[in-house]
Amino acid sequence: MKTFFLTFLLFGFSVYSQEDRNLKLWYNQPSGETWENALPIGNGFLGAMVYGNAEHEIIQLNENTVWSGGPNRNDNPNALAALPEIQKMIFEGKYKEAEELSNKAFISKKSQGQMFQPVGNLNLYFKGHEKYSDYRRELDIEKAVSKTSYEADGVKYTREAFVSFADRVIVMRITANKKGSISFAASYTSPHKIKNFAVNNSKDLEITGTASDHEGVAGLIKFKGITRIKLDSGKLSESDGMLTVKEANAVTIVISIATNFNNYHDVSANEGQRAADYLNKAVGKSYEILKKAHIAAYQKYFNRVKLDLGTTPAADLPTDERLKNFRNVNDPQFAALYYQYGRYLLISSSQPGGQPANLQGIWNGSLHPAWDSKYTININAEMNYWPAEKTNLSELHAPFLQMVKDLSVTGQETAKTMYGTRGWMAHHNTDIWRATGAVDGAFWGLWTAGGGWASQHLWEHYLYTGDKTFLAAVYPVIKGAALFYADFLIEHPKYKWLVVNPGNSPENAPKAHNGSSLDAGTTMDNQIVYDVFTATIQAAQTLKEDNALIDTLKQLRNRLAPMHIGKHNQLQEWLDDIDDPKDNHRHVSHLYGLFPSNQISAYRTPELFAAAKNTLLQRGDVSTGWSMGWKINWWAKLQDGNHAYSLIKNQLTPLGVNAGGGGTYNNLFDAHPPFQIDGNFGCTSGITEMLVQSSDGAVHLLPALPDAWPDGSVEGIRARGGFEIAEMKWKDSKITKLVIKSALGGNLRLRLPNAMKQKSGEELAAANGENPNPFYFTDETASPIISENSNIKPLELKPTVLVDFLTKKNGVYTFVSK
Repeated sequence: MKTFFLTFLLFGFSVYSQEDRNLKLWYNQPSGETWENALPIGNGFLGAMVYGNAEHEIIQLNENTVWSGGPNRNDNPNALAALPEIQKMIFEGKYKEAEELSNKAFISKKSQGQMFQPVGNLNLYFKGHEKYSDYRRELDIEKAVSKTSYEADGVKYTREAFVSFADRVIVMRITANKKGSISFAASYTSPHKIKNFAVNNSKDLEITGTASDHEGVAGLIKFKGITRIKLDSGKLSESDGMLTVKEANAVTIVISIATNFNNYHDVSANEGQRAADYLNKAVGKSYEILKKAHIAAYQKYFNRVKLDLGTTPAADLPTDERLKNFRNVNDPQFAALYYQYGRYLLISSSQPGGQPANLQGIWNGSLHPAWDSKYTININAEMNYWPAEKTNLSELHAPFLQMVKDLSVTGQETAKTMYGTRGWMAHHNTDIWRATGAVDGAFWGLWTAGGGWASQHLWEHYLYTGDKTFLAAVYPVIKGAALFYADFLIEHPKYKWLVVNPGNSPENAPKAHNGSSLDAGTTMDNQIVYDVFTATIQAAQTLKEDNALIDTLKQLRNRLAPMHIGKHNQLQEWLDDIDDPKDNHRHVSHLYGLFPSNQISAYRTPELFAAAKNTLLQRGDVSTGWSMGWKINWWAKLQDGNHAYSLIKNQLTPLGVNAGGGGTYNNLFDAHPPFQIDGNFGCTSGITEMLVQSSDGAVHLLPALPDAWPDGSVEGIRARGGFEIAEMKWKDSKITKLVIKSALGGNLRLRLPNAMKQKSGEELAAANGENPNPFYFTDETASPIISENSNIKPLELKPTVLVDFLTKKNGVYTFVSK
């Protein structure tokens, strides 16, 4: 009995409330000089990386509008004249020649996109703190507060820092357990060429600067940062652009940063006045008042979702050790922590009125970041926002949706001058200036679907919220994406389908094309055009507008190329059956139809569903960080929770362990490598899809629960049509309790792993026919063309129970297992 009890203590699986659970990243050593060890804090406008070093604390600073360059366009005016010749070359199989001409005629001869840049560092120097003990630093993602503590020369020092969601400033509080013990010097550094440091009125440390010129575009962003140091006792003095604190009991540091950016075509604001206004509104408040308001504003978002997968003793170790161990131990709470960390990062890097989370969210320490830290809209920027609606952060979708609206304006000229069409379009990359030209070379850049894909987020926001006022406001944007394709599609001379030409399947090239990515009618292009047309048709029908356009788009949609299943039982990436089953490319773009789209379904398109699985098996699991994030979502849609979980273990592995693949840095940033935040967001989305899906005609619960999570609970996940999973508990992989909130009313169709009944004991009605809830309408996917050499067979699916339940607006309904 005693042996059993000890075993239970060591290896037992227990479930705690969110309040008792460890929602902290913590470490027993400082960051040193490694940026990827520092801990990120932010409020969507300001970002900071806190290093937590004892003797030299570094607070690396970002402001979301500090970008190189200024308002500019990068369309290539030679494109339209060359378009017919390029299309002819591609239809004739002269792919390399078409790519060479495209590089001259389509790729921008101006800017290839501007760079997201840092402001600089605030450095705090603590003389005599080189020797320290009892060290700990942490990031509490439940409160969005970082903390560093240690002992030096017999004194216990503590630093807390946060970027206020209530006041647009960064705040740090330094305390000690012995009066008069706090002494340090503070100064700015910055990598910018144009910069100036000063001390104003002997109390404010100031930095001013101008962002870089880049690729022929003059840097027009001016920024100003003001740091004010408030003392509890002690003395503050200035010398050589530095402030020095001596013998204080406690210190509060308030940092304000602002720029002259108003919008993508206006940089006329007064950055100095803005920075002073933000500072003055906050600096008179006590630290405790600032902190309390910050936590309340943050938790308004964060506390909406709670995930409990249980905990084990593995959770007691520091975060970097848990990361090293995760693939080899049972640590379900680490997956829950990483899930909530993704939500934390989205809340902290994307707020209404700010810029969208870019390739690094809002955190960047380099003047020349990888890929300029832009918005790559052939997957990465969209992936950033996959968690927004379903993890109950709908308002935080707003910056990305606003960018789509901006692109629909700048992209009109690109559509007209480069392609001779109505509507709007964007290629594979954009930036704060909302550039829509083709960049980086035809191999990557001559892809016309960036705007089309991004526009689907507008429709998705409506499907989750049911907000018709919003839909009416953005309908011209959705419609504009469709008008571009209505004019641009061309008939394939061999197959007679309407196709995109030139197109490509990002960022891959079949061997048969001699290294060129260009083709006509690639599968992903076809899928995106299908979604653009379908969303426009449904939006127009909902708003009772544009009957003639609806008819036109339906006719065009019927002429699109269907999906193909090839000789290797794979979903073809190209119209021709030229896939290489040994191709392990990180992009598997043609599975867009499986996720985030719903054109490939377990229940409506079984052969395509099986082919999608074969494609994933052939591509393999090893990939870059963001690609692993996408694959988690695909395996969740394939209802294979164990395979999805194996990808989570691959992703939650220290960089360098996965041979040829990505992983995770010690601060749990995703490693492409280098750091790209999309992998964090992709994994959070994937875990959600393992628990709840709502894209295929029903709210599907526990569709891909892995064996590693047999017991658990979740609260707050949202589904289409205004439904919220207010509470779901499961034990032994069966749902024991389910509470659903219905914001809009209407039919609730549930796909369940086990039979359930109403709490009152009443039976649930078996589902019959199409779901009458309009938010769950699914169009019929065209039957695939299957190779005569294929022997594809539908997969055997796990049995489910499909029921219907009529809900009322704002109703709350409880179900229990039978």
